[in-house]
Order: sequence, then C-alpha cells, then structure tokens
Amino acid sequence: MTEAFSSLFLAALAATLALKLWLGWRHARHIARHRAEVPAAFRDAITLQQHQLAADYCIAKTRFGLFSALLDSLVILALTFGGALQWLAGIAAGASASPLLSGLLLIVGVATLTGCISFPLSLYSTFGIEARFGFNKTTPKLFIIDQIKGLLLGAAIGLPLVALVLWLMDISGPLWWLWVWLVWTGFQLLMVALYPTLIAPLFNKFSPLQDLELKARIEALLQRAGFKSQGVFVMDGSRRSSHGNAYFTGFGAGKRIVFFDTLLGQLDHAEIEAVLAHELGHFKRRHIAKRIALAFALSLGFLFLLGQLLDAPWFYAGLGVSTPSTAMALILFFTAVPAFTFPFTPLSSSLSRRHEYEADEFAANETDAGKLVSALVKLYRDNASTLTPDPLHSAFYDSHPPAALRINHLQGNR
Repeated sequence: MTEAFSSLFLAALAATLALKLWLGWRHARHIARHRAEVPAAFRDAITLQQHQLAADYCIAKTRFGLFSALLDSLVILALTFGGALQWLAGIAAGASASPLLSGLLLIVGVATLTGCISFPLSLYSTFGIEARFGFNKTTPKLFIIDQIKGLLLGAAIGLPLVALVLWLMDISGPLWWLWVWLVWTGFQLLMVALYPTLIAPLFNKFSPLQDLELKARIEALLQRAGFKSQGVFVMDGSRRSSHGNAYFTGFGAGKRIVFFDTLLGQLDHAEIEAVLAHELGHFKRRHIAKRIALAFALSLGFLFLLGQLLDAPWFYAGLGVSTPSTAMALILFFTAVPAFTFPFTPLSSSLSRRHEYEADEFAANETDAGKLVSALVKLYRDNASTLTPDPLHSAFYDSHPPAALRINHLQGNR
C-alpha cells in the first residue's frame, strides 16, 4: 500500500506540474501571437502601445508563474521524499516532550522554511515585474513593514488556532474532524466580521467617501437594490500599486463598500456606479453566500478524509515520513491534496465566470450597461489585463470571462 500511494502521489504531482507548464506555455504563446494588433472591439479605446504593454506584462507574469510552479513541486519533493519534514519533526520532538507543543513547533518550522523560500519570489514580483511595468508604488520600507505586520498577525491569530486544532485532534476521538470543522467554520465567520474594522486598517487607511455627488449617486443605487451597509470608504491603494479595484467586505449590518483611490481616479461617476452595481449583483444573487457554503462543505469533506487517513501508516510512509503525528498528518494532507485536486480547477472557474455574467446582468438592469462596458475597458487598459488570453488557459483558470466575451454579453443587455 505504501509503494502504491507513493507512486500515485508522484504521478499526480508530475501530472499537475505538466498541466500547469503546458497551459502556461500555451497562454504565453497565444498572447505573443496576438501582440501586434489590438482586437477590433477595443481599437477605439486602447492603443497598440497599451495593448502590447498588457501582452508583455501578462507574458512576464505567466513565465514567473511557471517558475513558481516548478519551484513549488521541488519544495514538495524536498519536504516529503527529500526528508525535510522528517528532519524538522526530529528537531521539534527534541525541543519539547509535549506532543502539542512539538506539533506546534513542527508547523511553525514548516511555515518558516516555506516562507523563506517564498519571500524572494514576493520581492521579485513586487520590485521586479510590477516595478518594471510601472505598477509598483510600494517602497522597500513599506514592503518590510507589511511583511512584519503579516508575520505578527499570523502568529497572533494562527498559533492559538493551530494549537486548538491539534488539541481537538488529540482529545475528541473518532469525530475530531467534525469538531475541528466547527471551529474552523466559526473562525472563518469571525474573520469576515473582524476584517473590515480590525485587520484591514492595520495595512491600509480607510476614509469615508468625500465626493458628495458620487456619494448621493451610490446611496440611491443602494436604496434601489435594498442593500444596507456601514458606509462607503476609500482605501489608499495607491501607496502600494496603481492597480484599481473595489470590493465588499463584512456581513450583516457591518458590510462595507470599499473603493481603491486609484479606481476613483480612473472612472467617472456613472462608471463607478455601474461597477458598484456589478458588485451588488453578487450580493443580490447570493453568490457570496453560495461560495462560502461551498467552501465550508469542501472543508468538511477534506477534514473527513483526513480523519480516515490519520491512523493509516501507509499515508505517512508513502510520503517519506516515519514518525506519525497529528501535526504531521495536517502538513502531509494539505501538501498532498493540491496535486490531486488541481484538475478540478475548471469547475470552480466556470462557476465563478457564471456568477460574473449574472452580476453583469444585474448591473445592466440597474444602471447604464454602456457605462459598465466603458468602465471595464478602462480597467482592462489601466491594469494591463490581456485582451487575448488563450481560450483553454482562460477556461481552466479565469474567474472572470475574457474581455471580449464579457463585453459582447453586456452589449446584448443594452
């Protein structure tokens, strides 16, 4: 059983990596082939220079993604069959005789090791690719401060949660996975509630919208849609990037609407209203609730599966580990699972694209569809989003429909 599971995992890991590399290669090649000409539907709004900038930017990100995928696979092999996890487990066990504390130390050790590997990648993404194409506004000082804040926040929130999970796994008997799922679900809901007012302000400044004309327009839209929120806020996204965005956060009476200050500088009032109407469409069609429910259902299924593997010696030995423990089971499971689930990515991507179309339809009914079209074109242009993605890559990965299809769909609602 051990050898069979080892072979199955290696085959899944190799197939996943090969699929990622092939899709990325197709995507970059397709964009390069269409780099010389702006698609007809966008020629009035996007210049050839802007189109080529987007092509080069997307190709650079795709190639970087291919390198990251290859590195991730090598790290997984080093952790499992390379003996890194076994080595870290020995250090953790030597540091404490308590299974709970040694398990916590093991998880911290793995997080530290993988964090040290991912840190240079984050540096290159921010100060290499994003800076090269004119999007990065983050200073080295701000970048380091963000990293330190993230580490401290992760430790303050994550360590107690992990300790609680390990404790429940040890004392809750065969149904530990159900208790852990209940804790995880409660934690996720708590984070949704606390994020807008306690966590997000640690990284960004949020100010009430000052434009009275725009505020009145937004409040009228919210009233028509029957949407109650805690307020409309502007986030200082320009401190870190020139990319624009908008989002909802929180739930119940604590919901907030947040605009990046960069977005407000890119769009006129009618376009901003149309973009907000699209986001409201997700609320009215209950997309967020559906996605949360799906995520909770999947997490329950995965924890149940881990419950069946926890006491299986072949599960540990098949991944190169000779010292089973609850902490090791968690690490191995969430290291191995992505190799088996990656082929199902198109299912979630397809569901997300369907939700985007439905939100667009809502916006077209509540506001001027033409204004949403012009807003999207500006966002594609200013964020350097490719107008010519590879169709297969897009179908596999993209949470939003390709630009041409999305705009054609909207124009049918005008």
